[in-house]
Amino acid sequence: MLRVLTWNVFHGRSRPPAGRDLFDDFAALIAGWEWDVALLQEVPPWWPRRLAERAHASMRMNVTGRVLLPDVQRRLADRWPDVMKSWGGGSNAILVRGARIADHREERLRWWPERRWMHAVRLDDGTWLGNLHAQTRPRPRPEHDIARAAKAIERWSGGGGRAVLGGDFNIPDPIVPGMKRIGGGGVDFVFARGFERAGAKRLDAGPLSDHRPLVFSLRG
Repeated sequence: MLRVLTWNVFHGRSRPPAGRDLFDDFAALIAGWEWDVALLQEVPPWWPRRLAERAHASMRMNVTGRVLLPDVQRRLADRWPDVMKSWGGGSNAILVRGARIADHREERLRWWPERRWMHAVRLDDGTWLGNLHAQTRPRPRPEHDIARAAKAIERWSGGGGRAVLGGDFNIPDPIVPGMKRIGGGGVDFVFARGFERAGAKRLDAGPLSDHRPLVFSLRG
């Protein structure tokens, strides 16, 4: 069984705004939940390593957009996260518990109007797990990003084998060529090849983020 968590952490912010650094709040939840792989989007770039340490996990990340003066942005975002918002800089992060990360690859999906990426890790058993944050509307921008991410996963996995693609698809009705929808809601989904859905859970994060964290149990 493989438990996959997907969560857009909203640049470490809450609704309503808390007006303070919320790293410890997010880290306590992520560390306390049961999952094997966590796919996280809109993560402040200085958070992934610390989140992995708190969760006793391995980590890979890729920096996404608006990282111009990282030291300055970090100081401002730590102090005024609700003023800086996405201008604090962003990253995607994959955290893995209980397995070794054998490979990590990145695929740039677009440069404009914002840099968008998909990155993925390969576990020791050959499973690829991709983490996506697609471009926002207007359509068909999200569809183009999703299709490009799917092609990258297909290429890296050799056209077969088990693979998962999850994250923030930024549309409510995504289709991933070659993969089956495991579940999701809003704009957050998990798709897979070589797995069947064995369970699903929508977690309670209180006011943290404007997305709900989702965990899917996969059998393959």
